[in-house]
Amino acid sequence: MINTFGLRRKELILANFITERIKEHRSQKHVMLLLSLIVGVCTGLSAFVLKTIIELIRHQLTSNFLAEEINWLYLIYPIIGILVSMVFVKYIVRGDISHGVTKILYAMSRGRSRIKSHNRWSSLIASAITIGFGGSVGAEAPIVLTGSAWGSDLGKRFHLAPNSIMLLVGCGAAGAVSAIFKAPIAGLMFVLEVLMLELNMASLLPLLVTSLTSVCVSYAIYGTDPQFDFSLSKEFTIDMIPGCVVLGVFCGLVSLYFTRAMNWFEEIFGKLSKKRYKFLLGSVVLGVLIFFFPAMYGEGYDVINKLINDASADEIMQGSLFYGRDSNLLIYLGFVLVFKVFATTATNGGGGCGGTFAPSLFLGCITGFIFSNLWNMMFGLGMNDIFFLSSRNCGLFGMAGLMSGVMHAPLTGIFLIAELTGGYKLFVPLMIVSSIAYLTIVMFEPHSIYAYRLARRGQLLTHDKDKAILTLLSLSSLVESDYKTVQADMDFMRFTSVISKSHRNIFPVVDKAGMFMGVVSLDSVRSYIFRPELYHKYTVGMFMKDPPSIVRINDSLDIVTAKFESTNAWNLPVVDEKGAYLGFVSRSGMFKSYRQTLKDFSQE
Repeated sequence: MINTFGLRRKELILANFITERIKEHRSQKHVMLLLSLIVGVCTGLSAFVLKTIIELIRHQLTSNFLAEEINWLYLIYPIIGILVSMVFVKYIVRGDISHGVTKILYAMSRGRSRIKSHNRWSSLIASAITIGFGGSVGAEAPIVLTGSAWGSDLGKRFHLAPNSIMLLVGCGAAGAVSAIFKAPIAGLMFVLEVLMLELNMASLLPLLVTSLTSVCVSYAIYGTDPQFDFSLSKEFTIDMIPGCVVLGVFCGLVSLYFTRAMNWFEEIFGKLSKKRYKFLLGSVVLGVLIFFFPAMYGEGYDVINKLINDASADEIMQGSLFYGRDSNLLIYLGFVLVFKVFATTATNGGGGCGGTFAPSLFLGCITGFIFSNLWNMMFGLGMNDIFFLSSRNCGLFGMAGLMSGVMHAPLTGIFLIAELTGGYKLFVPLMIVSSIAYLTIVMFEPHSIYAYRLARRGQLLTHDKDKAILTLLSLSSLVESDYKTVQADMDFMRFTSVISKSHRNIFPVVDKAGMFMGVVSLDSVRSYIFRPELYHKYTVGMFMKDPPSIVRINDSLDIVTAKFESTNAWNLPVVDEKGAYLGFVSRSGMFKSYRQTLKDFSQE
């Protein structure tokens, strides 16, 4: 009886424990769904505010410009926009808000998705000023940072686990893309492909809730019509496939040019030591380019609308030196295709705030338009229109292709263009162009334009879980600093005293300035410890050896792991940039942290 009562009592305790855990688990799910809904509302309203401010500034500045006249204010407005944005960031924000998507990737990789709260409004205001005054960038990356900051802030306020905060950051990004483009599926795809958030059943529902909530906010404000007014001029037929394949290759090559040129020009800005030099270079380049090619003013969505709706050449080239010369349209757009990347880089490099989302769509539309005209000149005309490609359709195909190539996001490109225009009947050619463009660029560039900077520093979170875990680990947290240091001129008698107080069998040797010189192992001196007559004849330096390898504090965990594998060592010394000794990192310590991080990373 006593045993039976004891068993029943244990079963009751176990049942109550399981019930409480189930309640707790369900409560966490409900909290996540509620927070994802709040993120969707906040992101949708933020997108509305951003678009409204941009349009208000632009209307006030350019509504009186005449299409047939060259306007010298195009030289001035971008300079004012960058300057005001710089002052705002320097004296009000007092932080760096550039490269929004890259900052999110970095936060997810290193900062455990902690994004500073000021990004909820700072990137919004700075980008509105920059773009409204003509900055040749997009508002999407800043609004994505804004949405992610909302998610991060709510997660921190509710003291959620790092993986839950990471999910809310992804929700904010998905909501931002959904709201600003009215494209909920594209928002979800963006998070999976660009932010590389791992998808499972626990993360899918919050992402969907945020995407749907934010797009419903946009519907309530702007209506349910697609963002671009587009009418299908030619439905997909089998004879379009050869042209789409070639267009995909062309888009991949243009994407490669865009990525490499932007990275090259960014490095030039990075070599300038003072901000005023960066401002001068950026504002001059941007002002001159917009003066000659007004189509580069702002995001460029008005030009996209004109290209996909067969507007006249003069409407596209208005305000430029090319106005009134219809035959020069392809030349004009060719110049824009080549120089747009420099205008975008100059905007951000000079001190403005914006992203590459809109420039990718803008250049993609121009790429498709130029390609269709050249293709039809060679193949599409004079052959009963068998291989004819519509410039309207190719504008959409090019947009999907450039987005796929520049961002390495083919699914995002496909669904975004379909949702932006309502062109769902063109799914097959969109898929062809996007996939071919992606396959073309990955032959030359393995990382997207957003991930390139982090990948170069070994800080990129990826879908490869082993690499993702190593990225989430911090080398500084793995350094063991409880090793007793010794100096090379220390005699053996003093060294034995250090040995007696240490629980380690390795002793780092440093000079008087703390610079690392080598190591002494206990095994190498064991035979001398019990021979006092030799204590004054030997010094530590006589037993010092070089370690198998040295780890620098800025090394990524990928590099550290490779050093362990190549040397077969169990402990390696860690030094700073100047070579000063910091401690040791051990295989066992890395493995222990890896297992714990894997457990946290995989929690639902």
